[in-house]
Amino acid sequence: MPAKIIERSKKRLKKVKVDTVTIDIIESALRNARFEMDTVLFRTAMSPGIREQHDEFPMIANVDGKMVVGQFGSFIHGFMQGYEGTVEEGDVFLTNDPYSVRGAISHANDWLMLMPIYRAGRLIAWAAMFGHMTDVGGKVPGSLPTDARSIYEEGVTVPPVKIYRKGALNEDVLSILLHNCRLPHWNLSDFNAIVAALRTAAARCIEIGERFGDDVFHSAMAEMLARNRRAMRELIQRTVPEKKQYFEDYICDDGMNMGPYKIACSMWREGEKCIFDFAGTDPQSISSINFLLNEEMFKMFAGVYMIMVFDPQILFNDGFYDLMEVRIPPGTLLKPQKPAALSCRTHALGRIFDVLGGLLGQGNPQFMCAAGFSDSPHFMYSGHDRNGEWFQLYQITFGGIPGKPFGDGPDGHSLWPSFTNVPNEFLESYFPLRIETYETIPDSGGPGKNRGGNGLRIGYRFLETGEISIHDDRWLTYPWGVNGGLPGARSRKTLLRADGSRELLPSKIDHVRVEAGDLLLADTWGGGGCGDPLERDPEMVRFDVAAGLVTAEGARRYGVVIDAAGTVDAAATGALRAELAKRRGAVSLFDRGFASIEELKSRCVAETGLPAPIQPKFSAWAVKASAARPG
Repeated sequence: MPAKIIERSKKRLKKVKVDTVTIDIIESALRNARFEMDTVLFRTAMSPGIREQHDEFPMIANVDGKMVVGQFGSFIHGFMQGYEGTVEEGDVFLTNDPYSVRGAISHANDWLMLMPIYRAGRLIAWAAMFGHMTDVGGKVPGSLPTDARSIYEEGVTVPPVKIYRKGALNEDVLSILLHNCRLPHWNLSDFNAIVAALRTAAARCIEIGERFGDDVFHSAMAEMLARNRRAMRELIQRTVPEKKQYFEDYICDDGMNMGPYKIACSMWREGEKCIFDFAGTDPQSISSINFLLNEEMFKMFAGVYMIMVFDPQILFNDGFYDLMEVRIPPGTLLKPQKPAALSCRTHALGRIFDVLGGLLGQGNPQFMCAAGFSDSPHFMYSGHDRNGEWFQLYQITFGGIPGKPFGDGPDGHSLWPSFTNVPNEFLESYFPLRIETYETIPDSGGPGKNRGGNGLRIGYRFLETGEISIHDDRWLTYPWGVNGGLPGARSRKTLLRADGSRELLPSKIDHVRVEAGDLLLADTWGGGGCGDPLERDPEMVRFDVAAGLVTAEGARRYGVVIDAAGTVDAAATGALRAELAKRRGAVSLFDRGFASIEELKSRCVAETGLPAPIQPKFSAWAVKASAARPG
């Protein structure tokens, strides 16, 4: 059993006193190794999702599997709970089955690989990384079907296996995986790139052990975890109230015209421990928007969010996990039971960060961010080109980041800290399409003292017949504003046919046939505004208008009048702001843009052009299971 292997290794590692300078040197060396893992991967992988957008997550952990450096990852804990075999030098483990590792990864496209790092026959650390594979089989190109009803429709899933055993590649398992995907050469390249990244991390950890000694290396990592725990304990004490805070948000629909789906969470502090309770979250969907949320992973999300908002100088790692307790009722959207479909979990994953913002901000409104993390839109385009060659694009697009207490939200930017866009030149070179529009959408960011980031419009001109898939959200509900800030605009997808016809597409749809000459206009949502827009410096509004981020008409939502010369009309601005303030009254903590879901759905067709989703259908078992608190 892995636990026994690790326990024996720990007994051979001694806890020794390490001075601060040495700890800082080892910490810097591990950080550099973590970024070197990224560099190796990006220069070796083939898929644009990994190579260009950096849809991968590395980590280096101690012998217990606790992440010491990395990005949004605590994979090894879930792996250890799901794996029953041995751990030996030269092994590399692979899995893409969320249910086998309790949500350490959350859908089948993510290939998680782990490597135990040995020096002189002794386990001294772990390296892990997962990357999103463009395709793993299943019923649609890209393996992310919107209408899947079980995980078996989403591609081949593999429980934790030794893809390398004592250094020898298990070619049979790898050949089965590659045989069942549409782009085996991409998957093979990305697989080898991840292995190379893990070996790079192993080499660096061994070098540290050789320089300082294994006991010092082990003890320094322990102190790095302890320092994080001390800092997070103080942060929780200062920012999380003992009084229970509650917040809820919604996934707009499930791709089968049912919704919205509620994500509910309560948060409070008991002593030095922060409690998150997702009681009240809707039962699991019959579709693929379920998100198997690993409790350890959520602790990382919450910790990173708190650090970024309250104290960005803290190095985040797994040291603080015992200071949080996460309760997720089984049978809910966030704890679905196998074989529930999981492929489109990205909507709930993004919405978790909006829920965190709504919870953490109630006790500290001066630190509150608006909504806008909201989603991670996916676009897929596939088919055979005029030479009969198969092409397949998977791309993540970005929306508006929310307004913050200390500044505007970035326009058309990723919610993930290390993600980048796919360069248009890359897209046009490797795929039969032309990018005719790539711009932020004026006025889509929510007005506020600090403006929400604008959404992004991409115009895809298709040059070959093929199929597209769209995965997006925030088309029905708005990214809410805070502390008087107004909501951001919603997303929208419009297909302009070469014959002159026009189609408004749902936010989640597969198998849309496109012909050469068709144009897709993909608009993402804008971030919510933060703070009273009537307090925004009129000169900043004037600049936004001059930069094309806000229109002259949109400036009036800030109470600012821009004259024909492009300057601020001070007298008219003063009068308009007084009128708007009188009409509005006191500012509200949250502005969702609607009074109730029922009222929003009644306005749906007129405002969006799309039919309102109907009431979700839940199985009797899921309703019963989600009503019970987890043991």
